[in-house]
Amino acid sequence: MSRLLVSLVAGALFGLGLGVARMTDPLKVLGFLDIAGAWDPSLAFVLGGAVAVTVVAFRFVLRRAAPIWAERFHLPTASAVDRRLVLGAALFGIGWGLTGYCPGPALAGLAVGNAELVWFLPALLAGGLLARLLPSR
Repeated sequence: MSRLLVSLVAGALFGLGLGVARMTDPLKVLGFLDIAGAWDPSLAFVLGGAVAVTVVAFRFVLRRAAPIWAERFHLPTASAVDRRLVLGAALFGIGWGLTGYCPGPALAGLAVGNAELVWFLPALLAGGLLARLLPSR
């Protein structure tokens, strides 16, 4: 039960951070991505803060043998950059650039009742399902 509670608190804190940073507002995100037009650099501070916290925190967290509420760390093992990775990253970037949403802020946007997400979230789920169904070589 404590594991579920910690997950709920961590998810709520993450969603709150996305809301405070206004990353749930697609116009704010699109303004950040529009480097050739009316660029809004304010989300660069959000990115910089996240990177700084991660760089410091990972040094301490990864010194442990295992996480507090899990048997082991679930770190990526793949190191190759292959066609599937590049295509997936390109599709993610294109979708993000077209809509102003990525999965985390889209889910956080549900909390504020954003009606546009009625269209985005089914497409997100369909893309995830399609990626799982495609054969990996």
